[in-house]
Amino acid sequence: MTQTTHHAPDPTARQADPFPVKGMDAVVFAVGNAKQAAHYYSTAFGMKLVAYSGPENGSRETASYVLESGSARFVLTSVIKQSTEQGSFLAEHVAAHGDGVVDLALEVPDARAAFAYAVEHGARPLAEPYELKDEHGTVVLAAIATYGRTRHTFVERTGYDGPYLPGFVAADPIVEPPAQRFFQAIDHCVGNVELGRMDEWVAFYNKVMGFTNMKEFVGDDIATEYSALMSKVVADGTLKVKFPINEPAVAKKKSQIDEYLEFYGGAGVQHIALNTNDIVRTVRAMRAAGVRFLDTPDSYYDTLGEWAGETRVPVDTLRELKILVDRDEDGYLLQIFTKPVQDRPTVFFEIIERHGSMGFGKGNFKALFEAIEREQERRGNL
Repeated sequence: MTQTTHHAPDPTARQADPFPVKGMDAVVFAVGNAKQAAHYYSTAFGMKLVAYSGPENGSRETASYVLESGSARFVLTSVIKQSTEQGSFLAEHVAAHGDGVVDLALEVPDARAAFAYAVEHGARPLAEPYELKDEHGTVVLAAIATYGRTRHTFVERTGYDGPYLPGFVAADPIVEPPAQRFFQAIDHCVGNVELGRMDEWVAFYNKVMGFTNMKEFVGDDIATEYSALMSKVVADGTLKVKFPINEPAVAKKKSQIDEYLEFYGGAGVQHIALNTNDIVRTVRAMRAAGVRFLDTPDSYYDTLGEWAGETRVPVDTLRELKILVDRDEDGYLLQIFTKPVQDRPTVFFEIIERHGSMGFGKGNFKALFEAIEREQERRGNL
């Protein structure tokens, strides 16, 4: 295995960064029924509805719900009535891919400069820089294409104090949000791409956004008896934005990446990892709200202490909740993965609690993928 590790970035790095990024602005989903999806993420994920755009405030074609938990922001959009190219794109996206991520939006200090740099370095432009204004100020937006039909919108919202973007109005929560958030931030967003295209997209991020390679996992790192995949991680200079990119590897049976590509209808966002400060409380609350997580066999925990060492959560609790542990030279992490959150075996979520480790759970890959294979077999897709 080849692996490189990033430690804390130099605070002067951003000034020298040709493509500075403030962080993830939003994960934007195209869904069949945004009203019901917003209810699900409010109740099951403990998120708070903060903004809305729909026919009641001038959006005749789409309805969008903006939910937040700490700095994590999801935007759920569905088409009410197709009349423009944007409406057609969203409707076709849902028809082709099911509910899925259309946009990994990035907050940047200067959207015009970000767009110019990206396009100059080979990005395919989707939206030239444009301004949206209302009584709360001005937002500058621009967009480029990435893998599949996913896009990156660059969002410059310096000085804007509205609930989300011009065109959106503040909205009351759908349900009373929990006293403590289930999660605080987006940790990383994982893309699945076709066989042989991982290096091409890694090079895209290196060149177009100046992202650097953080880690890579190849060969036996991510393999079971039946299936395998390859993964590389790119990140911005401050490590606020991390994008692992997976491709299938040739193996005896269909890998989880092959299954995703088949059911999603091409490359796209596979899962979104969410940072929590208390994974035990979060998992208990999400389970109680009906979220289903991947199972881990008891045998995983029998030898856990021998290689993972002490963690803040007792092994008995980890075993009860099926939480995974990984440790590297910088510390450890606790993680768990949901089952897909829609009928197609496509998008799912990871809950992660970090204690020093900036890794991605390499020690858990085999256990995790065997758990996914058990689900694939139940669906008849292995």
